[in-house]
Amino acid sequence: MSRVAVVGSGIGGLTAALLLTRQGHEVVMYERAEQVGGRVAFEEQGSYRIDRGPTIVLLPEMLLDILEEGGLPRGSLELLRCDPLYRVHFRSGRVLTKFAGAAEQAEEIDRLYPGEGKGFLRFMEDMSHLYPKGRASFLERGYKNGREFFSPANVSLMVRLRAYRSLRSAVGQYFRHEELRDAFSLQSLYIGGAPFRTPGIYMMLPYAEHAFGIWMLKGGYGTLPQIIARELEGRGVQIHTSTEVDSLMVEGGSCRGVVVQGRQITYDAVLYNGDFPYIEKLLPSGLFKRDKNLAGTTNKTSGATDKPIRHGSFTPSSGCLLIYAAVSKRWPQSQVHQFFLPDSLDSSLHEVFDRGQIPADSSYYVFNPVVLDDSAAPPGESILYFLVPVPAAPDKDWDDIAEALAGKVLRDAEKRGFPGLTASIVWRRLRTPADARKEGMYGGGSFGIAPMLSQSGVFRPQPKPYPLQGLYAAGASVHPGGGVPIVMQGARLAVQELIKEMSGHE
Repeated sequence: MSRVAVVGSGIGGLTAALLLTRQGHEVVMYERAEQVGGRVAFEEQGSYRIDRGPTIVLLPEMLLDILEEGGLPRGSLELLRCDPLYRVHFRSGRVLTKFAGAAEQAEEIDRLYPGEGKGFLRFMEDMSHLYPKGRASFLERGYKNGREFFSPANVSLMVRLRAYRSLRSAVGQYFRHEELRDAFSLQSLYIGGAPFRTPGIYMMLPYAEHAFGIWMLKGGYGTLPQIIARELEGRGVQIHTSTEVDSLMVEGGSCRGVVVQGRQITYDAVLYNGDFPYIEKLLPSGLFKRDKNLAGTTNKTSGATDKPIRHGSFTPSSGCLLIYAAVSKRWPQSQVHQFFLPDSLDSSLHEVFDRGQIPADSSYYVFNPVVLDDSAAPPGESILYFLVPVPAAPDKDWDDIAEALAGKVLRDAEKRGFPGLTASIVWRRLRTPADARKEGMYGGGSFGIAPMLSQSGVFRPQPKPYPLQGLYAAGASVHPGGGVPIVMQGARLAVQELIKEMSGHE
């Protein structure tokens, strides 16, 4: 069996270690931070604890299946179903409740937007046929080159999924009202993409919400890395925290191990789980040169040109201002997940993504876990999480910007859904793109590289990212993309590639 180093213990690295050890491989993990989990962690203060990063659980079956494949039974964690899914608050005063059931959702849409319910039913019918094919083609396999990706079957499927349109334009084929177009394209924000830039293939996201539900993890998403790490330690995996890898050892077209604190340590394979654009800092200088062909790289050793990597030219996902607040009251009529939108979500996000500015009227998301998990905060209290899309610009003066923007958002939330909020806050903490960059998130973006057409599918770094034997990658910036279950699926693809190569079946 192989001896594998995993560089980084985000959810991708932990999942890979779980799958590898389940099959008898020896794994050693290296993590630069003091704890495992990467983006999936907790923000804590005294008796208060709230998820630092991801909060929404999509595709629960994918998550549970991968854990089970890695030897963790489904009972290892408890998922709580959110029903209704969430609410969307529009500046017009309309509040759209999202329901899992198609008939109930169509009725709710018709209540607020007469005659539009049939568009939703048509969307669900179309996507019920396209989603399984899209999942098989774009989530459950990697691609060695453009020939594989642009097969006749894939091209036909991409046309039907409107990959040539933006997500917002694609859902516009089903809805006339601007507010509905917003409500069925804002899901690109889950992965740090603008609805007007993210390709239409991501219609699979709003469909998946209704088809498979939206969930939260009891105790918080931050418990997931802890559960996996305990299992790995029980299997004898060494997890070295506060330990940064200096470089990767590459000889003769193969990755031979890692250099840690000046010491060379040999391994049969290395799986990289840092934010992918930083991997080149660990590789020998000049190892790859840009190929003139589509996004390719050439290994100077082998001359192979089959890996579509965009070296040095990645676009980061959006940044976030995150507001964590403990509050001495509860709101019984609240939902776990809520979105508060400005007069024009499209205009507001153009300010963020195109002009790199803080909008005059920001959109934001609120996570209120005590609605379903009473233990999430002390009795009678709440712990709240606000996410505000902002430019991925870590060099801005966030000390001043964050305080002003946080105050504005909290006052707006008080008016639109949380009466008495500001006077009831007992603890508050902010996180900005500057904090994200310090923790190794590329460009200050919170979700890896942006899910734009030129960074999706074959154009995104692959689980086997280079024509090098023994080097693999997983994480939000690696195919198939961001979101916890999708990152776990990417780790599964990387492990499959590793095992296939190590067994000589490539």
